[in-house]
Amino acid sequence: MQRDFCATGGYADQAGLDIGLLRAPIPAIQRLLASARVRGLLVLHTREGHRADLADLPEPKRLRAANAGAAIGSQGPLGKLLVRGEYGHDLIDELQPLPGEPVIDKPGYSAFASTDLDLLLRNRGITELIICGVTTEVCVSSTLRSAVDRGYACTLVSDACGSAYPELHAAALAMVDVEGGLFGRVCDSRRLVDEWEGR
Repeated sequence: MQRDFCATGGYADQAGLDIGLLRAPIPAIQRLLASARVRGLLVLHTREGHRADLADLPEPKRLRAANAGAAIGSQGPLGKLLVRGEYGHDLIDELQPLPGEPVIDKPGYSAFASTDLDLLLRNRGITELIICGVTTEVCVSSTLRSAVDRGYACTLVSDACGSAYPELHAAALAMVDVEGGLFGRVCDSRRLVDEWEGR
């Protein structure tokens, strides 16, 4: 939940996306974070972005972003779009990590691609993931599928995910549940917190 996706002047805003829809999951994510932290669960944060020299930006991704009207690395009100170290690259104020919570910087859509996320999880013996954020159909789905391919059991939290395209959000959620939960399970934040609290 980076400023580049959830704040006025960020990448998503520059691309013409409705950041109101992208900010909609914030209360549900706050609810999840509070409950997970009380229980001592590992909380991880991810940020999509590139090196300042854009050496890790594949040409097809560069072209897609430019065609959408938000060229990666171009100057925006929050700094260079999707560039590590810029103000827009950081997480929104409402969802800042607590000290000790790992932040995974990723150059692609999946949090597993070109990162040490898998190693970090395996070193801690973690086998189950609860996934939320934006956008449901891109980074969230890419991360979920990568996790399933690596043997993790996944829960996608429906109201803690968001998209500028409600129809794609719904489709992405539906794909998780196909064939008896092919990619894991989907539930909302209240149900998940109730389960944690034994209700």
